[in-house]
Amino acid sequence: MFAARLSTQNLIDLCRVLRHSLSAGLTLRHIFRQQAGGAGPAVRALAGRVLESIEKGESLSAALDAEKGRLSPLFLAMVHVGEQTGHLPEVFHALEDHYLLEQRLRRQVVRQTLWTFIQFVMALLVIAGLIFILGLIGQSRGAAPVRIFGLSGTGGALTFLAATFGSMAAIWLLGRWLMGSPRQSAPVQAVLLRLPALGPALYSLVMGRFAMALHLTLDSGLSIVKGLKLSLQATGNGCFMSKSDGIAHALKNGDTLTNALCQSRLFDAEFVNIVAAAEEAGRVPEMMRHQADYWHEEAARRLGTLARLATFLVWLLYAGFMVYAIFQIAGIYFNTLKI
Repeated sequence: MFAARLSTQNLIDLCRVLRHSLSAGLTLRHIFRQQAGGAGPAVRALAGRVLESIEKGESLSAALDAEKGRLSPLFLAMVHVGEQTGHLPEVFHALEDHYLLEQRLRRQVVRQTLWTFIQFVMALLVIAGLIFILGLIGQSRGAAPVRIFGLSGTGGALTFLAATFGSMAAIWLLGRWLMGSPRQSAPVQAVLLRLPALGPALYSLVMGRFAMALHLTLDSGLSIVKGLKLSLQATGNGCFMSKSDGIAHALKNGDTLTNALCQSRLFDAEFVNIVAAAEEAGRVPEMMRHQADYWHEEAARRLGTLARLATFLVWLLYAGFMVYAIFQIAGIYFNTLKI
């Protein structure tokens, strides 16, 4: 469950090498032998295991399926598409562009939220310091210790730090466990998609992946049923992946793509209307390429909004704690004057 995934930079480098090497006519066995001997540590280990599977006669898709814990669902799904259609170089080119975009979005989010995160950690340390100092002041005056959140002194400060940082670590571990499989993650991700600010940002990222994958699958000649299932799997979102059988069943029963997507209740009305117009004109793959670009731009914009909101909330939290602490200190001062 906790296998280390390849970093985005590792995936970009791997896609670039595979794209150029396959275009030059090199075999998969030769490419992965090169990567097993000269790539970075993470890719080198993976390439060695994939090479062993290929030399046993397995397909690239089958060899990579054993690496599910280290590769994203999008990568696995699109390699499967490329192998089935004979368009592996084109698929790796599209994946390289996608991961470059993801890397740019991630760096944008880090730039916008890093200072916010530092402020949040500093706020927790300031509060712990106040708990410690106010406890010492109370003890030095022989009075009852001043408590913040019921905590005072050295023990209180350590308890506060353990509770806050321990809670964050527990939430992170719980999130990793819940996201371990689509069945576990689907209800959680359904809730996350409905949250203000966070939900729209996540939805944009998922829709960008879905539209890009659907463009590639339908443009490669795969059947629409198989293309939809692979595209939903490529999102990496358990909520979307859980609807793949229902959408595939509707398509097999003769429903249009528009009706099948509408019945899933995953997609907004604007997207469904765009699909309906594209389906009527017979231009669904081209329209999905435009939609992929649109949703990637939306993701960048919405992530920026989310970062600004997070900064405001941290400032609000910090201000609330500081006002509370000021009143506590003022109370000590006035009690001292009475004495």
